[in-house]
Amino acid sequence: MNRLEDMDTFEQKRAQAKSQPYKSIFDGQENCRWSHWKHFPADKMLIHVRDVVFPFIKNIHDGEKTLFAQHMKDAVFLIPKPSLLQEAVTILDELKISAQNRDTQGDIYEYLLSQLSTSGKNGQFRTPRHIIRMMVELVDPDINDRICDPACGTAGFLVNSYEYILKRYTSKDKIEIDPEGGYHNLLGDKITVPKHWDKLWKDTFYGYDFDNTMIRISLMNMVLHGIKAPQVALQDTLSKGFTQNDRYTIVLANPPFKGSIDKSDINDALTIQTTKTELLFVERMVHLLQIGGKCGVIVPDGVLFGSSNAHKKLRQILLEQCQLEGIVSMPSGVFKPYAGVSTAVLIFTKGGSTDKVWFYDMDADGYSLDDKRTFIDGKGDIPDIIQHYHNRKKENPADRKGKCFFVPISEIKENGYDLSISRYKEIEYEEVHYEKPEVIIEKIEKLENEIQKSLTDLKLLLK
Repeated sequence: MNRLEDMDTFEQKRAQAKSQPYKSIFDGQENCRWSHWKHFPADKMLIHVRDVVFPFIKNIHDGEKTLFAQHMKDAVFLIPKPSLLQEAVTILDELKISAQNRDTQGDIYEYLLSQLSTSGKNGQFRTPRHIIRMMVELVDPDINDRICDPACGTAGFLVNSYEYILKRYTSKDKIEIDPEGGYHNLLGDKITVPKHWDKLWKDTFYGYDFDNTMIRISLMNMVLHGIKAPQVALQDTLSKGFTQNDRYTIVLANPPFKGSIDKSDINDALTIQTTKTELLFVERMVHLLQIGGKCGVIVPDGVLFGSSNAHKKLRQILLEQCQLEGIVSMPSGVFKPYAGVSTAVLIFTKGGSTDKVWFYDMDADGYSLDDKRTFIDGKGDIPDIIQHYHNRKKENPADRKGKCFFVPISEIKENGYDLSISRYKEIEYEEVHYEKPEVIIEKIEKLENEIQKSLTDLKLLLK
């Protein structure tokens, strides 16, 4: 409710910048604006928000029969006490969210997820925004793409793809950047054809999840970021009931790592004989893509070197039915405090076969790698990864002692399709010269004598 008015004001400014007419979402219902009712007395506020504003929220864009309206039908306003609502409104108002100029929604989601005792029964946890931004930059979506996340959670990949596209079509002098690398004031003023906006809002971003709460969160997240009719559906993309194939030009995802699915419910199109969701989801992404479509996906390291037939078959699919463009090996602390597992980002294009694979060994992501994840510079190796990835064909790095290098497919096949960077990276050891044992012993004896003398002197002082 707080953000809706901010977003409406932002959209109005965007329309003015392009000299286009704008119809407010509050048109005819000005009493639903936060600024209208935030100073109501507590009792009156509760009645107004529960009976007027909340139904309005639930039915945004209902005239277009959107998925948002469908999934919000059963949502219930649960704040029971007038004083509690008034206190919440006062706190939110004092936070001045819009003035902070950052994605506060993401911070709220991250905080709420951090309060859960587990990351989720199927291994779900929120992907850090700077990692999402890195992956979006590597995949490089554009306004004509159709983008899908088959395990969308809070829709972080879809929202960031939308912002990335807007950034591309916003005049540079209008863009603002926060200390963590987030972009703001993305007006998209260079998008001048109405049908392009229509496609961007209605036929670009598609998400699926089997958790209804996540669907509601992702729909609200996308609407609040300006995507008027997000296409997010309640569906398990690994199950028999999911039938989409060859439909998307880009897939971006961080699928559940530890999940498992009932063998009898696995979609018949999936050929890998396993119930491990981290393997099945990657094959699902290959099926979702059109020929020439590109995917960016986070996988646990075990996917890269696992010795089971299922692991090897997936790697064969990536190398022989796709062009595996790059692998970014990330340190184990990236997903703390939710999980300490080591992960990697795979970037691949559907169709053809792989000639050579580009590897990058990420040491730092701009935050401490412990449970606290303290801000350092918010970037780490990420700018270097993006730069070298996009220049990889020109640079053609071969030195395996460096951060990035190419490995030919022939060598990967010789190693049983192993894609772990440790298999190929050369570690340069520095030669350390130690003193002779007799010199070390002499120093130890001298130190012992000094300690004994100090103890003797101390005893004399105590007497």
